[in-house]
Amino acid sequence: MPAVRVEKLEKDYGKVKALKGISFEVKEGEIFGLIGPNGAGKSTTLRILATLLFPTAGKAEVFGKDVVKQADNVRKLISYLPEEAGAYKNLTGYEYLEFMAKLYAKTGKSVEEMLELGKEISDLGNRLYDKVSTYSKGMTRKLLLARALMVKPRLAILDEPASGLDIINAYSIRQTIKSFARNEGVTFLVSSHNMLEVEFLCDKVALINEGVIIEIGSPRELKEKYEAKNLEEVFMRAIRVSAGGE
Repeated sequence: MPAVRVEKLEKDYGKVKALKGISFEVKEGEIFGLIGPNGAGKSTTLRILATLLFPTAGKAEVFGKDVVKQADNVRKLISYLPEEAGAYKNLTGYEYLEFMAKLYAKTGKSVEEMLELGKEISDLGNRLYDKVSTYSKGMTRKLLLARALMVKPRLAILDEPASGLDIINAYSIRQTIKSFARNEGVTFLVSSHNMLEVEFLCDKVALINEGVIIEIGSPRELKEKYEAKNLEEVFMRAIRVSAGGE
């Protein structure tokens, strides 16, 4: 059973068709990237899988659970980090993680375990005990990633996890994601418009443009197929092919 199965998924916002019948699968333990320019349909896809949006047509499942009919069951399996997520600025980083752990944990021991893992993932050191209002964007993003992963979801859905971050913080977040996939068996579905970054992070990628998936494969497979140096070149050539230009 795949971790994620999407079949002919459509989403309309009035007259605007954000998704035009996309299909893809994500294997358990895989880091899967959904990549494309802004407005391509990435965030819409992730919100549907996170049970926050209803699709107009088609079907989506997470570990065999239908995201519409079995939304409550899906929510128990996932953790979702939106691109524009924020943390409570009047709390310290530690208090924020503690608050979120108490929401998710079933026992006091679970709260402690989540907190220890959250502290480790955030890698904020003593700054974890400062108010979130004093954090840089990179520090806040690390805290939010810790919140998303400390619950050890079966599927982590991350929308532009390193968007707008400097090289050091972006690298740190990529390494955290890789480590969690490798050591904890967490499956990741990551969206990004930064194709070079995704190339180093993902086992497999789907290229999406204007609500249509134009290519799927590992970064290596796609570069070989299109005789390209990187995924940016792959994307531009795949767009031309899909438009009948080559």
